[in-house]
Amino acid sequence: MTRKRIQIKKIDNISSRQVTFSKRRKGLFKKAQELSTLCDADIALIVFSATSKLFDYASSSMQQVIERRDRHSAMHRLDRPSMELQIESDSNDILRKKVEDKNHELRHLNGEDLQGLTLQELQKIEEHLKRGLTNVSKVKDEKVMQEINNLKRKGAELMQENQRLKQVPSLIHLHRQSSESIISNSSNLPEDGCSDTSLKLGLP
Repeated sequence: MTRKRIQIKKIDNISSRQVTFSKRRKGLFKKAQELSTLCDADIALIVFSATSKLFDYASSSMQQVIERRDRHSAMHRLDRPSMELQIESDSNDILRKKVEDKNHELRHLNGEDLQGLTLQELQKIEEHLKRGLTNVSKVKDEKVMQEINNLKRKGAELMQENQRLKQVPSLIHLHRQSSESIISNSSNLPEDGCSDTSLKLGLP
């Protein structure tokens, strides 16, 4: 008859939980002792029960194992910066290589250091320069057309302003003529206005 497997979960019954803890703790410590003896391993176990009771086992000395563990952690922390520095150094080398390649490319585009290049490389540089020249010409033409349109707009505005200024003297002349006509008409009126008024009213 096979043994029924126990489901791994928290045991609700306190008495059963304490019995299981005691049995499995002893089994765990026994396995640790066997592993230390068979494999010459330095082992330390620390267990706190649910009631905060301490149980420990060490194959040699608990203090020595803890100190050894601390030294190992310190060495690991020292190794991490060196790894980070190595990664940073590799990244700097990659960036430096990219900068050097770009500088070579710029010198080639300026017509420098072309002696060691192959025919295919020279053709590639020539095509690159042609594409760049086409783009430059396109942008230049757009800028020229924009300047021409701006000059045309400013010329039209100046012409409108000139026409407006030309109309100002004629308006002044018409205003002056109108004023002189009013003054002239008023000067032609008879000095004695009463006789004229009396005639219109039919006075004796």
